[in-house]
Amino acid sequence: MASQTTTTPETGASPYKHPYHLVDPSPWPLLSAFAGGALVLGIVLGAHGSGWWMLGLGLVATLACMFFWWRDIIKESRTPGLHTPVVRIGLRYGMVLFIASEVMFFVAFFWAYFHFALYPEHVSGAEKAIWPPAGIHTFDPFHLPFLNTMILLLSGCTVTWAHHALLQDDRKSLITALGLTVALGVAFTGFQIKEYMIAPFGFTEGIYPSVFYLATGFHGFHVFVGTCFLAVCLFRAIRGHFSPQRHFGFEAAAWYWHFVDVVWLFLFIFIYWWGAGVIAHH
Repeated sequence: MASQTTTTPETGASPYKHPYHLVDPSPWPLLSAFAGGALVLGIVLGAHGSGWWMLGLGLVATLACMFFWWRDIIKESRTPGLHTPVVRIGLRYGMVLFIASEVMFFVAFFWAYFHFALYPEHVSGAEKAIWPPAGIHTFDPFHLPFLNTMILLLSGCTVTWAHHALLQDDRKSLITALGLTVALGVAFTGFQIKEYMIAPFGFTEGIYPSVFYLATGFHGFHVFVGTCFLAVCLFRAIRGHFSPQRHFGFEAAAWYWHFVDVVWLFLFIFIYWWGAGVIAHH
């Protein structure tokens, strides 16, 4: 441990002689690992018709760990001197790499989709080499999918408005824009649930439904996570945690939300629109 120097909240100087932040011992990584393991075990047992109590326990434990761990991180970010410029650069690099890993996560789904869409003869058991396979009725891309596209594009505008308001130190506009963004995220999730309820095919009815639900379902999960991310930022904005100079927590949420927007555009164009065009052609 580096020797410490004196600091005052007014100066915001680092309490260490180096520019890096050495985190304090925390129980949350270990507890989160156990909670996540219980959650996955509960999902596996629940899929086999038992162990719902394990699923509930794992979910509650995971949410509790998330809440208390993130609470500590917010406290840390508001401690003068800890998040130095070098630390903030590291946080930005970490968020960029995280989003890059998420991009590759979706690349796998698109890879599977295009593999079968471009080479439908590889579909096992197909009587005719067409995509989507015979008997699959796709969604009308200009019904709920197009509505959700407009919702996400609008939410991208409102989160950019929020960022601009924050840079201008306009707290009222920041809160308004963030509130609208969260509401739009909730609306998107609601319409996607509605879409799944009226879907003409089930998850286990072939390769097309499997890829469709995996790609759009995981994107929907990312929308839910991003909405929670922005809701926390809204709460923090109301509490006055952000300033034009110090607001990386909000920036990270905005980057993540724009990533979610871009992924949805690819989903809409290639799975909903292009996919429907392919089946109409055949």
